Amino acid sequence: MSTIWYECKVKYRKTDETGAQKITTEPYLVDALSYTEAESRITEEMSAYISEEFKITNIKMANYAEIHPFENADRWFKSKVSLLAYDEESGKERKTSMYLLIQANDVKEAFENTTGVMKGTMGDYTIPAISESPIMDVFPYFSGEEGELEQLEKFNALKASKPEIVEVEDHMEFVEEKEEEVTA
Repeated sequence: MSTIWYECKVKYRKTDETGAQKITTEPYLVDALSYTEAESRITEEMSAYISEEFKITNIKMANYAEIHPFENADRWFKSKVSLLAYDEESGKERKTSMYLLIQANDVKEAFENTTGVMKGTMGDYTIPAISESPIMDVFPYFSGEEGELEQLEKFNALKASKPEIVEVEDHMEFVEEKEEEVTA
């Protein structure tokens, strides 16, 4: 059975960096079977984070095909992936789009993570768009069965990990030198 994701908007009083309180509405994602279950789950999840009163202002089905958390990432990005298929009857190329929710620190990393997720895909694809998502957090459903407990721990560990600044070295000259040696 495929996963159905619901985007739930929660309105509550939030304390900002200066200590001032303001009312804010933030979207969260929950995995549920119905709108009723989505409301119940988001109420349960938010009760653990918000001690004051809060209100669920909107619930709608989200159009994400897959959700992919990554270590050391703190923001969510919506990646549009177009799968390319050749229709033999008409002789035309057909595109089918799907959306992935990818965790990353910036757009470049989101592109790299999307490419990594799509690496095992047999068909051709393009990534026409990546944008930062307003989603604050994702709450997948786990039944509590033994096999899923491991999944839950892994998912929560990935979500909770802090971003790590990694310096990337440019090895392009080194790669080119190796290629020249092979051809010589």
